[in-house]
Amino acid sequence: MTTTPGSDTPGAGAARNYAIVTSAYWGFTLTDGALRMLVLLHFYKLGYSPFTLAFLFLLYEAAGIAANLIGGWLATRYGIARMLVVGLSTQITGFLLLSALSPYWTATLSVAWVVLSQGVCGVAKDLTKTASKSAIKLTAGEASGQLFKWVAWFTGSKNAMKGIGFFLGGVLLEVLGFRGSLWVMAGLLCAVLLGVVLYVPPLMGKSKASKSAKELFAKNQGINLLAAARVVLFGARDVWFVVGVPVFLYASGWSRPMVGGFLAAWTIGYGAVQAFAPQLVRRSPDGLSAEVPAARLWSGMLAMVTFALSLVVALQVPNLEWWVVGGLGVFGFAFAVNSSIHSYLILAYAGSEKAAEDVGFYYAANAAGRFFGTLMSGLLYQWGGLLYALAGSAMMLTICWAVTLALPITKPVERISL
Repeated sequence: MTTTPGSDTPGAGAARNYAIVTSAYWGFTLTDGALRMLVLLHFYKLGYSPFTLAFLFLLYEAAGIAANLIGGWLATRYGIARMLVVGLSTQITGFLLLSALSPYWTATLSVAWVVLSQGVCGVAKDLTKTASKSAIKLTAGEASGQLFKWVAWFTGSKNAMKGIGFFLGGVLLEVLGFRGSLWVMAGLLCAVLLGVVLYVPPLMGKSKASKSAKELFAKNQGINLLAAARVVLFGARDVWFVVGVPVFLYASGWSRPMVGGFLAAWTIGYGAVQAFAPQLVRRSPDGLSAEVPAARLWSGMLAMVTFALSLVVALQVPNLEWWVVGGLGVFGFAFAVNSSIHSYLILAYAGSEKAAEDVGFYYAANAAGRFFGTLMSGLLYQWGGLLYALAGSAMMLTICWAVTLALPITKPVERISL
């Protein structure tokens, strides 16, 4: 067990490293949330169709699949601090590329440039996320009994920062415009990057990486099933979150700051519930026998909530947008608990020797779900409006519930590299 210079005990060093990594990821997530609002609202105002808006985010999500897999392997081989630096630097590069977009370019060239730049940002996001979540596994391992609590706080506070970023993006777009906003965000990330270089231990998480693709993908049953559940869980969120609801509210007469404000409030509330989730889930001595049934229960509840909301939209009740806002608040509560339990379970199932690789594999599945949800968000909204988007979400959540029924309630045997 290693200690951090300047700390008296391993636990103190773990808490310090946890705080540093969490703070760095807060700064990253703030700008990442703002970026989504900048791109979505800027190009919707320019007249882009719902499918084209979704297409702008596709490479962003697709790049995350490879970035998570490779990022987990790289973090194991070269250390978490180095991957945080790479992720932050890549995000700054993506912002600068986007800021070079010219209003005089053709629509085809503009879309291609935005998709490429978003792809760079997608790589950055998932390199940074994998490195950060892996650091939590390591630091909680040095602070006995803290894993669920620290994972929940990290995930919840991160999503609260993303929510603030949604609001910030809407405000920055109104005040500074598209290009000025990107420059300000790049400057903020430069400050975060400096903090990582100065304060994150350079060898944190460095271990013996897998030597072959077969070894890299040889995950235990718990990780494989949880990854499958994660694909449909996040696909079910993004199928309405990326395009459907923002465009629905904007088309209903809401202003850009109002749309950004709602998504901000939803995400902040979602993050707060995630942080509070350990208080809602009964804990077990083995870390799985109570937590896995909780995952099954909450995924079933989430599916039922979404089916009910789809029915409300199908009936076209008066003041529909406010029913949608209220219904998505209930959705957000149940989704947050689900997500928090999943985020805990992946670290409970993961081996300590190659935690970064296991986390990377899991978040590659997460990125695959976001990719599928983003694609279907544009298609379903264009085909049948918000009703189709919510119905698609409900069907994916039913699959998620079915997969969680097969999750094992015993810890896997640790894999040892020879």
